[in-house]
Parts: sequence; C-alpha cells; structure tokens
Amino acid sequence: MTDNRPLGIMLVNLGTPDSTDTPDVRRYLREFLNDPRVIDINPIGKWLLLNLIILPFRPAKSGEAYKTIWTERGSPLLFHGQDLAAGVQEELGEEFEVVLAMRYGNPSVKAGLEKLLEKDVRRIVVLPLFPQYSSAAFGSAVEKVMHEAGKLWDVPPIDFMRDFYAHPEFIESVAEVTEEKMKAFNSDYLLMSYHGIPERHVAKSDQGRVPDCNLRDRCPEVGHGNRYCYRAQCYATSDALAERLNLSPDQYTVAYQSRLGRTPWIHPYTDEVVVELAKQGVKRLSVVCPSFVADCLETIEEIGDRAKEDFIEAGGEDLQLIPCVNSTPRWVKGVSKIIREHLGQADQAPLKVLNSNVA
Repeated sequence: MTDNRPLGIMLVNLGTPDSTDTPDVRRYLREFLNDPRVIDINPIGKWLLLNLIILPFRPAKSGEAYKTIWTERGSPLLFHGQDLAAGVQEELGEEFEVVLAMRYGNPSVKAGLEKLLEKDVRRIVVLPLFPQYSSAAFGSAVEKVMHEAGKLWDVPPIDFMRDFYAHPEFIESVAEVTEEKMKAFNSDYLLMSYHGIPERHVAKSDQGRVPDCNLRDRCPEVGHGNRYCYRAQCYATSDALAERLNLSPDQYTVAYQSRLGRTPWIHPYTDEVVVELAKQGVKRLSVVCPSFVADCLETIEEIGDRAKEDFIEAGGEDLQLIPCVNSTPRWVKGVSKIIREHLGQADQAPLKVLNSNVA
C-alpha cells in the first residue's frame, strides 16, 4: 500500500534571542551555555562561572551587540533560516513538509516536531545546518531532537543527515557569493574564518586516533581516524573552496574566531590574524565565514564591525565581510539537492545513517 503522507524535513540551526532586551538575551545565553556539550567543565565550576560571572553581566553587553545587527524582521539568523525553509519547501514541493527549528530559543525543536506531527508526516529527516561536525553544535542538535522525540508516546521514524563540509552544493553556493563579492571589492587576499572550539573538544573527538596531531600544523585529510575532527573538516572546506575559486596558497589563509574564556581554543585566532595580515601589507581583505550558513552576531558584528576596525587600525585599507549563503537561490537549490540525495541513498539502505562526505 502506497503511503501518500508528506515526508517531514527539519532544518536545525543554533538559535538566537527573541529580542535584544537583556532578559531575553539572558534566557538565551542560560540555555546555550548550560548545554554540557558547549561548556564541558566541572558542574560546580560551571555553575559558579555562569551564575556569578557570565549571566549577571554578559547579557546586557551582548544585547547591545545584537542591537547593531537587528532588523525590522528581527534576528538575521532567524529570518534567513525562515526564508531558507520557505524556499526549500517550494523547491521540494507538496510531497514534503519543511520546518525550521533552533537548538536554543525559538522556534524550538519541540515546536518543530509538533508541527510536523500535526501534518501527519510519515517520517522525519533532520538536517543540522552546521557544515562541519562538532559535538557542541551538530552533536547537540541531534541530541536535542532525540531527547524531544523520546518524550513522545508515539516516537516517529527519524534519521539525521550528516555534515556537508565538502559537499559540492555547499562549496558552489559559498563560492558563488565569495567570487562575486571579492571581484566587486577588488580584494587582494581572502581569510576563511571559522567558529572556534576549545582544543579539548578536538581531543575528545580524536580519542588518540591521530597521535601526531598538535593542533598547530595543518590538519591531515579527513579519513576514518579523524572523521569527527572539526578542524580537519574546516581545512577540507577551505581546500575545496580555494580550488573552486582558483586561489593559490599565498592568496588565502584559515583562522578561527569567537573564542571564549582562558582555555586554549584551536589556532590560529582570527582577531590576531587580521592584524598580522595588515602588518604584512594586505590592503583589501575579504573575510568569508564557511562554518556559518546564515549571517548572525558572529559574522556581522564580530567580523564586519570589530575585525574591520582592528584591520584598519593595524594599517589595512578596508575589510569586507562576505555574506553567508543565507537563503540565496543557489543555496536553496543546494539544500534541496542535498536532501534528495540523502533520501535516494536512504531508500537503498533505510537503516543506515548516511554520511557520503566521510572518506
């Protein structure tokens, strides 16, 4: 018997406060920073850090930063995600039901599941919108979906799409935006800036499988031993993007942004690299952020504003933030194709969680 019910698609991104007001920002940060995959330290030390240092003071400061990126439609991360979901829905057609959910904040994963179940979907496929795997982002999103689904009396069939760090559709979507913006800006150098993670997170994923890894040199190609290494996947994204843009090694570099606290995060650090590039004579610097699929505080404010100021102060002429893929037509088609590819493979192996991008 043919099952004509729609197939549910859930796109999951990180999240955003409901507004720039301090209570909303504090609520968002409390949920985010309480995630044990994000801050994985001793529970007592974590409680003290959050409740005595971060949450009493940081929300007001972060709220002011959010005000610099907020629009009439609210958070860019949210409305770009909404536009992407709407575009993918149109591209895939009525045989699908597409929703957007956020790991933290709204629309919640719980609300996304409820919406799909109200449509009586026959199955749910989850696509975490994190190109490179990290336990703090991808792993946390998967855990949250499983946790919320596990509360249901009738648990629906759910499978998860894996990281797409080198998928041709993602690379081409990023390259299309990057190529256009670099040409218009007359760039003389490209910085690929990825969200950073603590070094201990990489070590946890490594589990001794890559004994020569020192987190300072260039990572080896992604293989079975380091298939969960976020840093190695970032280099794989960079290699694919550089090849597509026809960039030689002396025309671009890789760095990591948004570090928090005093513990070592993966190197090199973006804020230090932009200053060094200016001192080395780079005048017109373009920065692309391929660990983000939607512009947000970390791209617009951290790179487009603060990094630009640092670069110019250090002697550079100008810095441009290259927009994320957001909801560009190319990315809408790309996401739709990635989903269809996954479904085609899953039909052949319905019990296997597939990752066509892992060597």
